[in-house]
Amino acid sequence: MTTMPAPAAATDSGMPGRPVRFEVLRPAPGDGSTRARLGRLDTPHGSVDTPTFMPVGTNATVKSLDPDDLEEIGARIILANTYHLYLRPGHERIARLGGLHRFMGWDRPILTDSGGFQVVSLGELRVIDDEGVTFRSHLDGSTHRFTPEHSIGVQEALGPDIAVAFDQPVPPHASTRAQVQEATERTHRWAERSLRAHTRADQALFGIIQGGLEADLRAASTRFAAALPFDGLCIGGLAGDETAAQRGEALDVVVALLANDPRPRYLMGLGSPLDMLDAVHRGVDLFDSVLPARVARNGTLWVPEGRLNLRNARFLDDPGPVQEGCRCRLCRHHSRAYLAHLFRADELLAYRLATCHNLTYCLDFMARVRQAIAAGTLPDLVSETSARRVQKHPSDAPSSDRQAGAEGG
Repeated sequence: MTTMPAPAAATDSGMPGRPVRFEVLRPAPGDGSTRARLGRLDTPHGSVDTPTFMPVGTNATVKSLDPDDLEEIGARIILANTYHLYLRPGHERIARLGGLHRFMGWDRPILTDSGGFQVVSLGELRVIDDEGVTFRSHLDGSTHRFTPEHSIGVQEALGPDIAVAFDQPVPPHASTRAQVQEATERTHRWAERSLRAHTRADQALFGIIQGGLEADLRAASTRFAAALPFDGLCIGGLAGDETAAQRGEALDVVVALLANDPRPRYLMGLGSPLDMLDAVHRGVDLFDSVLPARVARNGTLWVPEGRLNLRNARFLDDPGPVQEGCRCRLCRHHSRAYLAHLFRADELLAYRLATCHNLTYCLDFMARVRQAIAAGTLPDLVSETSARRVQKHPSDAPSSDRQAGAEGG
């Protein structure tokens, strides 16, 4: 088993010649009341305060929003999807057109996932072997193959600030121990191949920790990934079919082993506010999910008291804003009645306004979390909000935030 590197004395993961620098501005307190920490991630396209949430721009766009909308809601980094952009419009075309930032008109940081989750989620449309994954496109049935080397090559062509190593995730609760172990060991081999394949000097590379819900496999994977020269560490294989308690136990295993590791910790696929709060409390820095934008397009709006279904007839005569005091363009300019009308009339503006609200809600929630960490009051915030888990609230949504699969967010 690969051993952990010696604990780092500094709280700055920046290394000479590396494209990103992560600085822990406020470490977790020594009394163990929380493992939450404040940080700043510096990239070639700007800085990101952590902990934070990354809106998902699956096809080089956050659905229904343009870059000005993203600026207004307060997004500082977004995620784009390697699998989808490889299939359409093609990574080589994007490279010819100046790279992903220029292509989508977004001059702030971008992270691309490896495509592993989408490829593996194709079910009967894919075959996995030690070299990679052969799959049929969900768009037209054409056959393609992803290997660690190809995934890295696609991401280098796209040109995000941060790329991610190719991995094999499995549903944590529905998978046997043997399946989890096989996928984890394959992920380790693919991590080493991803590192060897990655040559772009202006792009960071994050590794992925797997291990499902098996504590010993999760610990071994953490040690393995932490011993490799990645710029950051993703926690994969969660935000799936596990319970919040199971996810918390897995996170505790990972973060305890990374306590002295200064690199950013990114929990992939989690996006419901109370779940993110719990994960921040346990020591996670970065999150992404299609969930806030997806439920918005279905008419579900998140508010501090819970969630509102704007397709409900009771809102047709409601003159008030979706959320009093919210800074989003929906709440500043329009009523619940107007949005309820737009959804019933199938007007596209409904999707834009609702998405602006839910993403603003998420990003403002994370800003509040950062303020609590800075003030030393995060445990109080956790205590104040924990009762909501037994009430109707956004985090009552299925734990499987990443259920988008190959179809995207």
